[in-house]
Amino acid sequence: MTRSTRSRRLTTVVAGASIFALSLSACSDSSSDEGGPDADGKITLTVATFNNFGYTDALLAEYTAANPDIIVKQTKAAESGDARTNLTTRLAAGGDGLADVEAIEIDWMPELTPLADRFEDLEAPEVDGRYLDWKLEQGKADNKLIGLGTDIGPEAICYRSDLFAAAGLPTDRDEVAALLGGEDATWEKYFEVGHTFTAASDSAWYDSAVAVMQAQVGQMDAAYEDPSTGEAKSLADNTEIKSAYDAILTESQDLSAHLGMWGDDWKAGFQNDAFATMICPSWMTGSIESESGGVEGWDVADVFPGGGGNWGGSFLTVPSSGKNIEAAKDLALWLTAPEQQVKAFAEAGNFPSQVETLTDESLLSSTNAFFNDAPVGEIFKARAEAVNPVPPFKGGAYFSLVQIVNDAMNRVDVDQTDDAETSWTKALTSYDELGL
Repeated sequence: MTRSTRSRRLTTVVAGASIFALSLSACSDSSSDEGGPDADGKITLTVATFNNFGYTDALLAEYTAANPDIIVKQTKAAESGDARTNLTTRLAAGGDGLADVEAIEIDWMPELTPLADRFEDLEAPEVDGRYLDWKLEQGKADNKLIGLGTDIGPEAICYRSDLFAAAGLPTDRDEVAALLGGEDATWEKYFEVGHTFTAASDSAWYDSAVAVMQAQVGQMDAAYEDPSTGEAKSLADNTEIKSAYDAILTESQDLSAHLGMWGDDWKAGFQNDAFATMICPSWMTGSIESESGGVEGWDVADVFPGGGGNWGGSFLTVPSSGKNIEAAKDLALWLTAPEQQVKAFAEAGNFPSQVETLTDESLLSSTNAFFNDAPVGEIFKARAEAVNPVPPFKGGAYFSLVQIVNDAMNRVDVDQTDDAETSWTKALTSYDELGL
């Protein structure tokens, strides 16, 4: 999952590189005294996730049923940013207090390369051939596998068919896909249809400018850093990012609901018809359904502007500070096995990253009643096949650079405290303060 970057609105600008430099200097080998067997000889393994990984109590109970001496407890952060803060803080304390299994979002993974020795190598026979090649590579740092992939985030367009009907637009998902350009869908066409919609509706076209920016950045080969050196590009000279920033904020004046993603107003927007479409990685379907209780009309169209796109995707790691490392490795391998990830998809919409699942009939035939019985298995498999198999380059400063630009966009789109140029100037100042 990834749901987070699955990017969320991030409010504090911190240089990832700086965080981990501090972490390394502050690290010690301290660890908790907890973790041993209880009076009955059972050990408790903790799993830290965020948002919704689809790991239900029933699924975790399956593991205990097969491993009677192990109890699994999951803690869930409300947002990925909260989970990242907890991870970095505890790494700075030498790993004390980290869960036995820690979930990590793809956008943080490059930051962990300098700290690879703080995580266990998860290479195992079960991993051979399990993953899409690019997903497997994303889980590696310092020549070892520190992250077992959970999901990927192939993107479609989710839409409110009732709002489309009221605005005189087609509602059938195939007709909506064609309306947005089908296989030749472009961002220009998405915005054009949006203007047609907003001319006939009181609702906005999409929820947030940052969501559109996230999608477009995910289609760039190397948005913020030079793949040949890993060094950050000058933000002042980054014309690709600046062009997207300008174009999206211009369109957002009429098309955005001006809502900060994951905030209370954004959540309320699902209840008050604030917007008609959303950038929709597969994991977003779970968030839409959970926030839209009592609101009907959502559907999914097998189409995405600019071709394919992937937003998010996560990993499970095993910190070396844990007290039950081998047991934690076994649990992480089990949770990320195809069988469990298919169940997670059914629960939360997190599309598996495991090769075997792409031909799993139970996944391919799955529908989602909340989304008008949309064949979500088929749709997101098709969207996954449209994703560029060479993922965008993300270096050690990626998370911080995304945060700076997202904050700049939110000052214009959500807070409306700055115009686009003033906010960009502030972004350049924040970039300089990173000292990259």
